Order: sequence, then structure tokens, then C-alpha cells
Amino acid sequence: MTPESVIAFGQQALHIAMLVGAPLLLTALAVGLLVGMIQAATQINETTLSFIPKLIAMALVMIVTGPWMLRTLVQFTRQLIESLPMAVR
Repeated sequence: MTPESVIAFGQQALHIAMLVGAPLLLTALAVGLLVGMIQAATQINETTLSFIPKLIAMALVMIVTGPWMLRTLVQFTRQLIESLPMAVR
């Protein structure tokens, strides 16, 4: 196993992690920003107020994008396992 192949595996893993995590992280960012703007406008400074909308929005995004995330992770894992014998030689 050459250092180049290890780096390639690591780069692929980071790329897949960013792809899979992006929908949830961007949803949390958008909802947090929206709730923060509403809290600033109404001067309601309740920390738990932003938690519930984020939780609901992230659950909805997970329901919508969950199959794609799972398919992407399974495809990457399958590709990684299938390429291991060639990488070890």
C-alpha cells in the first residue's frame, strides 16, 4: 500500500463525509440564522427557542435526503472494500 493510495482513500473519505454532512449542517445553519433574526427582532432571548425548529427541520431533511446519504455511504464502502485487495498487493 503506497502513501499515495492512502492519501487517495483519505481524500475520498473526506469528500464523502462533506457530501453526506452538508444537507444537515446547511439546514441547521439556515434555521439558526432565521430564528436568530426573529429573536433579535422580537428581543426574545430564549436559548431553547432555537433548538426545537432546528431539530424539526433537520429531521425533515434527514427523511428527505436519508436514502441518498445511505446509498452514497454504501457505495463508498463497497468501493473501498473491493479496492482493498489491490491496494494491499
